[in-house]
Amino acid sequence: MRKLLPIILALLGLGLGGGAGLLLRPPPEEVVEINPCGDGDGHEDAMAGSHAEESGHDEEGEAPIHDYVKLNNQFVVPVVEHGDVVALVILSISLEVVAGNTEAVYLREPKLRDVFLQVLFDHANAGGFDGAFTQSNNMDVLRSSLLEVARKIMGSVVTDVLIIDIVRQDG
Repeated sequence: MRKLLPIILALLGLGLGGGAGLLLRPPPEEVVEINPCGDGDGHEDAMAGSHAEESGHDEEGEAPIHDYVKLNNQFVVPVVEHGDVVALVILSISLEVVAGNTEAVYLREPKLRDVFLQVLFDHANAGGFDGAFTQSNNMDVLRSSLLEVARKIMGSVVTDVLIIDIVRQDG
Protein backbone atom coordinates (compact mmCIF):
# COMPACT_ATOMS: atom_id res chain seq x y z
CA MET A 1 0.00 0.00 0.00
CA ARG A 2 2.91 2.39 0.76
CA LYS A 3 4.26 1.98 -2.79
CA LEU A 4 0.83 2.28 -4.41
CA LEU A 5 -0.23 5.52 -2.65
CA PRO A 6 2.43 7.79 -4.30
CA ILE A 7 1.55 6.41 -7.73
CA ILE A 8 -2.17 7.03 -7.14
CA LEU A 9 -1.46 10.59 -5.92
CA ALA A 10 0.74 11.28 -8.94
CA LEU A 11 -1.93 10.05 -11.37
CA LEU A 12 -4.61 12.02 -9.53
CA GLY A 13 -2.44 15.16 -9.69
CA LEU A 14 -1.82 14.67 -13.41
CA GLY A 15 -5.51 14.15 -14.07
CA LEU A 16 -6.58 17.21 -12.08
CA GLY A 17 -3.85 19.37 -13.64
CA GLY A 18 -4.80 18.27 -17.14
CA GLY A 19 -8.48 18.90 -16.45
CA ALA A 20 -7.74 22.37 -15.06
CA GLY A 21 -5.60 23.12 -18.12
CA LEU A 22 -8.46 22.17 -20.45
CA LEU A 23 -10.97 24.25 -18.52
CA LEU A 24 -8.76 27.33 -18.25
CA ARG A 25 -7.30 27.42 -21.76
CA PRO A 26 -8.23 30.45 -23.88
CA PRO A 27 -10.97 29.99 -26.45
CA PRO A 28 -9.80 29.13 -29.96
CA GLU A 29 -9.05 32.10 -32.17
CA GLU A 30 -11.78 32.95 -34.61
CA VAL A 31 -10.60 32.93 -38.20
CA VAL A 32 -12.07 35.77 -40.23
CA GLU A 33 -12.03 35.11 -43.94
CA ILE A 34 -12.04 38.16 -46.17
CA ASN A 35 -13.49 37.64 -49.61
CA PRO A 36 -11.56 39.89 -52.01
CA CYS A 37 -14.18 39.36 -54.73
CA GLY A 38 -16.94 40.77 -52.56
CA ASP A 39 -19.97 38.55 -52.21
CA GLY A 40 -22.25 41.37 -51.05
CA ASP A 41 -22.37 40.52 -47.34
CA GLY A 42 -21.07 43.97 -46.35
CA HIS A 43 -17.92 42.80 -44.52
CA GLU A 44 -15.58 44.10 -47.20
CA ASP A 45 -16.76 47.71 -46.80
CA ALA A 46 -16.27 47.73 -43.02
CA MET A 47 -12.84 46.17 -43.27
CA ALA A 48 -11.74 48.49 -46.07
CA GLY A 49 -12.77 51.54 -44.04
CA SER A 50 -10.80 50.50 -40.97
CA HIS A 51 -7.68 49.63 -42.98
CA ALA A 52 -7.87 52.90 -44.91
CA GLU A 53 -7.57 54.91 -41.70
CA GLU A 54 -4.63 52.87 -40.41
CA SER A 55 -2.46 52.86 -43.50
CA GLY A 56 -3.12 56.32 -44.94
CA HIS A 57 -5.41 55.39 -47.83
CA ASP A 58 -7.14 58.15 -49.71
CA GLU A 59 -10.88 58.67 -49.22
CA GLU A 60 -11.84 56.21 -51.96
CA GLY A 61 -9.76 53.51 -50.24
CA GLU A 62 -7.91 52.60 -53.42
CA ALA A 63 -4.23 53.34 -52.81
CA PRO A 64 -2.24 54.45 -49.77
CA ILE A 65 -1.06 58.03 -49.80
CA HIS A 66 1.56 57.66 -47.07
CA ASP A 67 3.45 54.94 -45.28
CA TYR A 68 4.62 55.28 -41.69
CA VAL A 69 8.11 54.02 -40.92
CA LYS A 70 9.06 53.55 -37.28
CA LEU A 71 12.79 53.88 -36.80
CA ASN A 72 14.09 50.75 -35.15
CA ASN A 73 15.65 52.04 -31.95
CA GLN A 74 14.86 54.85 -29.56
CA PHE A 75 16.98 57.97 -29.40
CA VAL A 76 18.67 58.69 -26.06
CA VAL A 77 19.75 62.30 -25.55
CA PRO A 78 21.67 63.46 -22.47
CA VAL A 79 20.74 66.81 -20.94
CA VAL A 80 23.95 68.43 -19.69
CA GLU A 81 24.17 71.30 -17.21
CA HIS A 82 27.50 72.63 -15.94
CA GLY A 83 29.33 69.63 -17.36
CA ASP A 84 27.12 67.05 -15.61
CA VAL A 85 24.40 64.89 -17.13
CA VAL A 86 21.25 65.87 -15.22
CA ALA A 87 18.69 63.97 -17.27
CA LEU A 88 18.16 61.67 -20.22
CA VAL A 89 15.49 62.25 -22.84
CA ILE A 90 14.31 59.16 -24.68
CA LEU A 91 12.40 59.53 -27.96
CA SER A 92 10.77 57.20 -30.47
CA ILE A 93 10.48 58.66 -33.95
CA SER A 94 8.52 57.59 -37.02
CA LEU A 95 8.59 59.08 -40.48
CA GLU A 96 5.62 59.73 -42.73
CA VAL A 97 6.78 58.96 -46.28
CA VAL A 98 5.24 58.83 -49.72
CA ALA A 99 3.71 55.38 -50.22
CA GLY A 100 6.13 52.72 -51.40
CA ASN A 101 9.27 54.27 -49.91
CA THR A 102 9.50 52.30 -46.68
CA GLU A 103 12.48 50.25 -47.86
CA ALA A 104 14.33 53.38 -48.98
CA VAL A 105 14.04 54.78 -45.45
CA TYR A 106 15.42 51.60 -43.91
CA LEU A 107 18.34 51.66 -46.35
CA ARG A 108 19.22 55.23 -45.27
CA GLU A 109 18.40 54.73 -41.57
CA PRO A 110 22.00 54.94 -40.28
CA LYS A 111 22.46 58.35 -41.93
CA LEU A 112 19.03 59.50 -40.73
CA ARG A 113 19.81 58.42 -37.16
CA ASP A 114 23.11 60.31 -37.29
CA VAL A 115 21.56 63.61 -38.41
CA PHE A 116 18.60 63.17 -36.06
CA LEU A 117 20.96 62.69 -33.12
CA GLN A 118 22.86 65.83 -34.08
CA VAL A 119 19.60 67.82 -34.17
CA LEU A 120 18.51 66.32 -30.83
CA PHE A 121 21.86 67.11 -29.20
CA ASP A 122 21.72 70.69 -30.51
CA HIS A 123 18.15 71.02 -29.21
CA ALA A 124 19.22 69.73 -25.79
CA ASN A 125 22.24 72.09 -25.68
CA ALA A 126 19.99 75.03 -26.53
CA GLY A 127 17.76 74.20 -23.53
CA GLY A 128 14.98 72.64 -25.57
CA PHE A 129 14.52 69.79 -23.08
CA ASP A 130 14.51 72.04 -20.00
CA GLY A 131 11.39 72.99 -18.09
CA ALA A 132 8.13 72.41 -19.97
CA PHE A 133 9.86 70.75 -22.92
CA THR A 134 6.62 69.25 -24.27
CA GLN A 135 5.03 72.65 -24.91
CA SER A 136 3.64 72.98 -28.39
CA ASN A 137 6.19 75.60 -29.47
CA ASN A 138 9.18 73.51 -28.34
CA MET A 139 7.85 70.38 -30.02
CA ASP A 140 7.10 72.28 -33.26
CA VAL A 141 10.66 73.63 -33.38
CA LEU A 142 12.07 70.13 -32.82
CA ARG A 143 9.77 68.49 -35.41
CA SER A 144 10.57 71.11 -38.06
CA SER A 145 14.32 70.74 -37.45
CA LEU A 146 14.06 66.96 -37.74
CA LEU A 147 11.95 67.26 -40.91
CA GLU A 148 14.47 69.65 -42.45
CA VAL A 149 17.40 67.26 -42.00
CA ALA A 150 15.30 64.25 -43.04
CA ARG A 151 14.49 66.00 -46.32
CA LYS A 152 18.18 66.76 -46.85
CA ILE A 153 18.85 63.03 -46.69
CA MET A 154 15.71 61.60 -48.31
CA GLY A 155 14.35 64.47 -50.37
CA SER A 156 10.61 65.03 -50.71
CA VAL A 157 9.99 61.35 -49.91
CA VAL A 158 9.64 62.35 -46.24
CA THR A 159 6.46 64.33 -45.65
CA ASP A 160 6.49 64.55 -41.84
CA VAL A 161 8.36 63.52 -38.70
CA LEU A 162 6.28 62.04 -35.90
CA ILE A 163 7.53 61.98 -32.31
CA ILE A 164 5.75 58.89 -31.03
CA ASP A 165 7.10 58.76 -27.46
CA ILE A 166 9.12 61.22 -25.43
CA VAL A 167 10.24 60.75 -21.84
CA ARG A 168 12.61 62.75 -19.66
CA GLN A 169 14.29 60.82 -16.87
CA ASP A 170 15.97 63.09 -14.33
CA GLY A 171 19.09 61.71 -12.67
